[in-house]
Formats: sequence, C-alpha cells, structure tokens
Amino acid sequence: MSAAIRPPLSDRPRERLARDGPTGLTTVELIAILLGTGSPGRSAVEVAGALHDRAERSLRRLSREPVGNLTREPGVGRAKAARLMAALELGGRLAREIRPVRLRIRQPEDIVRLVGDRLRDLEFEEFHTIVVTTQRDVIRDVLISRGTLDGALVHPREVFRPAIAEAGSSIVLVHNHPSGDPTPSPEDLAVTARLVEAGRLVGIPVIDHVIVGSDRWVSFATQGLL
Repeated sequence: MSAAIRPPLSDRPRERLARDGPTGLTTVELIAILLGTGSPGRSAVEVAGALHDRAERSLRRLSREPVGNLTREPGVGRAKAARLMAALELGGRLAREIRPVRLRIRQPEDIVRLVGDRLRDLEFEEFHTIVVTTQRDVIRDVLISRGTLDGALVHPREVFRPAIAEAGSSIVLVHNHPSGDPTPSPEDLAVTARLVEAGRLVGIPVIDHVIVGSDRWVSFATQGLL
C-alpha cells in the first residue's frame, strides 16, 4: 500500500499489536513493526513484504542474510537491518532456551534435530562439541571454531574443555559443509581421527561426528569411520 492510501491508525500493525497482541499479526506485519518506517512511496509493510519475499518467505533464511544484503532493499538502512537481525536472533535463542527437557542422543537423527536447522544454511563452516551424560542426555552445545575446518583451529584442548568443565561422559562432534554435500573430506577424516585418539587419552570418548549438508547428513559412527 502506498503512503497515499495509508490505513486508519487503528488498523496499523503497531496499534493492532497493542490492542490484540502479537499473535494476531502476520509475519510481514511483525517485520514492519521492527522496521518502523518504509521508504518514499512504500509503507513499512510493503518494505517488510519485499524482505520476506526475498528470503522465500522463510524467517530462517531471513535470519541468515548478511546485514549488507538487507540494506540493498530501499528503505532498509544499517540500523533497521541490525534491529531485524537482533530480533530474529533473540527469537532463536528463546526457542532453544525453553526446551522443557534435555534431548537424549539415541541416534544421529537426534543430533541433526538439535543443530541441523542452525547449521545447514550457513555460508561458512562451524564446528561444535556437544557434551553428553552417561545416559547420552545433552548437557551443552559449544561452538569451537568458525571458518574452514582446519586441524590448527580444532585443537583437542578446546574441543574437550567443555566436557571437562561440565563433567561430561562423552562428546559428539558436529560441523556443516556450506557446499551442501556432507561427504567427509580428507581433512575431516584426519581431524576426527586425531580427536578420537585424544578422547581415548583423556577418558572422554567421541561417540560420533556428524556432518550436516543442505538436505543430507553423514554420521561417522553409522558409516564405521570412528
């Protein structure tokens, strides 16, 4: 809708949120509230709709957009983009914080369920250590390194430090392949072998290493690679 035919004040997203609560608003209207204002000739709702469409109407994809990409949309400056990114990150943290019970790792699918959505759309590699109890309940998920997987970055000291601090029984290794293909590389195999040996020395075994791709994943334990 253009500025010339703006809706009555009582029908605008911010006023409706105050009156009816956030659940009655569409995703685009909620984004519009975060933006605050639109651009010349376009309302905040129209700008929000353009951002939502650019991300294929997926909040997950929108949350992974670099700030620089968002600012290419007319009417979205760095301040608005930063406010939107902060809100999406808070939403993600809230969703993870309110888990009612610890996830128990029974099979590789449980690992993918825990971290897959966060990793599969990243444009860079992240390497995580997941610390588990003797019953394989997840205690903590820790980011170890960001960037191309390299043995120098994934040092055993950093990988096993969270398990020692949390008195964990064992660990699961997880990282993503931005290419979308989760097939282990020679470097993946070498780093994993080194960490498995380190785990034997410190008494904290590596029970799996899962590589997450775009729509597939590989479990070292399932493939007999540990």
